[in-house]
Amino acid sequence: MRDQLKQSLKDAMRAKDQRRLSTVRLILAAIKDRDIAARSEDKTDGVDEAEILQILQKMVKQRREAADTYESAGRVELAEQEREEMTIIEEFMPRQMSDAEIDEAVATVIADIDAASLKDMGKAMAALKDRHAGAMDFKKASAKVKAALGG
Repeated sequence: MRDQLKQSLKDAMRAKDQRRLSTVRLILAAIKDRDIAARSEDKTDGVDEAEILQILQKMVKQRREAADTYESAGRVELAEQEREEMTIIEEFMPRQMSDAEIDEAVATVIADIDAASLKDMGKAMAALKDRHAGAMDFKKASAKVKAALGG
């Protein structure tokens, strides 16, 4: 993934695409920050792919919230800018699961761990995050797990 990001940075420079260039630089800076933090935790090789996906998910969530805030404040041009950045970031993420796929994954995890009540929600969510990191909207999944467990 790092190589893909670096190549995208070079391509954006060549194409003089300022929005893509600044967005990819932000992604690389966030990864570098996490690498530095990981070094202080005795992880010599930096962050892995799963952590990079978490960084990207967080960045998309931030952009989505910012776009909603700008739109409600009447700043449509800033909202559009946030959405453009969100689209660029999402290009580096795996395809997101549909609602039907999330339902299926939730049912599978609940069956696999023999979840019976809301007490098992934490285990179910942990299993979902292990199996589907970066490909699932965990806010939706959380609501579906809660409903499936009778919450």
